[in-house]
Amino acid sequence: MIVSILAPFTFGLSFFLFGMYAMRTGFQNLAGKKMEQWMGRFTRTPIHSFWMGLLSTFVLQSSSAVTVLTIGLTNAGIIRFSQTVGIILGTNLGTTVTTELIALKLESFAIPMLLIGVALWLMPRRNIRCTGLVVAGFGLIFLGIDTLKLMAAPLEQSETFRSLFLESSHSIGVGLLTGIIFTGLIHSGSATTVITMGLLSHNILSMETAIAIVLGANIGTCFTAIIASIGTNTASKQVAWCHTLFNVAGALAFLPILPQLSLVSAFLTSNPSMQIAHSQTIFNLVCSLVALPFTSQIASFIQWLIPDKRIPIKRS
Repeated sequence: MIVSILAPFTFGLSFFLFGMYAMRTGFQNLAGKKMEQWMGRFTRTPIHSFWMGLLSTFVLQSSSAVTVLTIGLTNAGIIRFSQTVGIILGTNLGTTVTTELIALKLESFAIPMLLIGVALWLMPRRNIRCTGLVVAGFGLIFLGIDTLKLMAAPLEQSETFRSLFLESSHSIGVGLLTGIIFTGLIHSGSATTVITMGLLSHNILSMETAIAIVLGANIGTCFTAIIASIGTNTASKQVAWCHTLFNVAGALAFLPILPQLSLVSAFLTSNPSMQIAHSQTIFNLVCSLVALPFTSQIASFIQWLIPDKRIPIKRS
């Protein structure tokens, strides 16, 4: 029983994470070198910063990667902390693009995409090879999803597992904590969401708990940024904690209305996986749009919360 659960979990998660890495590497080689220049130039206003955060997250396929890049640019003095709030709001919405694609259930294209990607990788031109990495990465992601599905059946038959989830299936607090911890351990909110989709499709989780796990995954992605900010300047620490506190505040604000969010998602689609994806999109879209007009106030609050401790030099 344990082997039938751990084997597909280990292989499926490995395929998924390696696919994310391959896709991110391909995108980075295609546009990543210009990303720092774009982020330095096109973050003059909160709206520009927001769109840059959204686009960067889609290209790099990781909100954590964009946040770490933002921390690096802030630490180097290329952009100011006040410019980063819009980027952070954009990254949260950018992560939903990957989730929506995953929810489309394109697993049947996994092997063809993997083969096409490998074929493109063997081509001599650099851009074609990088495109091949992106295509192969998508193929590995869908192969990982297909493999992760194999663990759902033994989990469903396990009395221990079922009793554990029966006790916590209606506890959104447990779901939130699960999402935070698991995402913090594997450094991938998308992987946490995929596993949650699989459990939900086999009725092992309730919709409210599944959504709570996904909200927890949003918070869990902040661990990488916090680690990256260690040893950096105050502005970089402000970026990391702004991202963290924003996600925590958003999750806490939505916890009381998870049943309503579940109903809205169910109205949009009857597919459980798509309901999870739509819930995450609605959550991030609402949080970002509500906060976007107040980016300067948010920046001021974070600067008050984490002040620059440098002693100003007195001029004679």
